Amino acid sequence: MKKRAKKFKPTPKKFHPKSLTLLYEDYDILVIEKPSALLTMSNDRERDKTAYAYLNDYVRKGVAKSRNRVFIVHRLDRETSGVLVFAKHEEAKSYLQQEWSHFEKSYYAVVHGNLAQKEGTFTSYLAENGVHKMYSTKDSKKGKLSQTSYQVIKETKDYSLLKINLLTGRKHQIRVHLADHGHPVVGDKKYGAGEKGVKRLTLHAASLTLTHPFSKETMTFNTEIPPYFESFMKGASRLPTP
Repeated sequence: MKKRAKKFKPTPKKFHPKSLTLLYEDYDILVIEKPSALLTMSNDRERDKTAYAYLNDYVRKGVAKSRNRVFIVHRLDRETSGVLVFAKHEEAKSYLQQEWSHFEKSYYAVVHGNLAQKEGTFTSYLAENGVHKMYSTKDSKKGKLSQTSYQVIKETKDYSLLKINLLTGRKHQIRVHLADHGHPVVGDKKYGAGEKGVKRLTLHAASLTLTHPFSKETMTFNTEIPPYFESFMKGASRLPTP
């Protein structure tokens, strides 16, 4: 492995975007914890208030003409919080995207009700309809194979807190699989009931384990269960780990 000529110096804190939590940064990658309600990148309605825009400003250190920029490797839904990684040059982006299916991704979710089996794997083929809503099918010609493993961490009479491992990375995969089995993610307006009084979608990208594009070192980035998720677990007892 080659060595960098100089040790990486983080950008001064005065340039840090206030709405993002920086978990790690070096010459090649930038890892953040994205809050709920923030877009990863722009859409037709919003161009400036995105993680991508904020991080471009960050790496430019306030110099608008700077050529520094970040590159999008993957996305999280606007409503989903958690670990999000950006590349800082094209080579890093290409490597991370090529290897993405081999990296480990885990999530936390609060769902309605109690699952009969406290751990397991959901499998289906996911397809998208004309209004951009995903659905499960048994027809492999219509959809892409999708697998989601889960473990119940805590449960109350009404809710369960799950640790989820994403075995494939399809659009809205976790949300669809849980809704299919009668346990939609709390706060899910698209695949659940969209109940009133819930502040956000209770889905959080908890951790990401990847291979660094330059050093080839295995790196894991972890985050905590959001306090809001725990508010649904009052009086719950932690289930024993299998």
